[in-house]
Amino acid sequence: MTIWDDRILEIARDEDSVSPKMLEDTGLIRVTKQQISRRLRKLADKGLLLDLGNGVYVITDRGEAYLNGEISTYEDEQDEPIDVNGENGNNGTTSTSESENAG
Repeated sequence: MTIWDDRILEIARDEDSVSPKMLEDTGLIRVTKQQISRRLRKLADKGLLLDLGNGVYVITDRGEAYLNGEISTYEDEQDEPIDVNGENGNNGTTSTSESENAG
């Protein structure tokens, strides 16, 4: 993710759709149209935007969840909701399999 990715996603959330030209024209993204195109494709590859074709993109539910801080997009993290309470849901314990318990 780059500094512009969040801004692109925010604009996509506020508009019906976005395109490189539209984003360039806003003046809010201060990189070239070619760089914007690359970022749009990368965001679509991560499932944060949906490519409708002809350079038009819309935000996905996953993109909304990212903006809301509900998921992480780090490459090495699983795509799970972020626990804002700092708990992992299993109270710090790990479960054993039934085969381990049987013997």
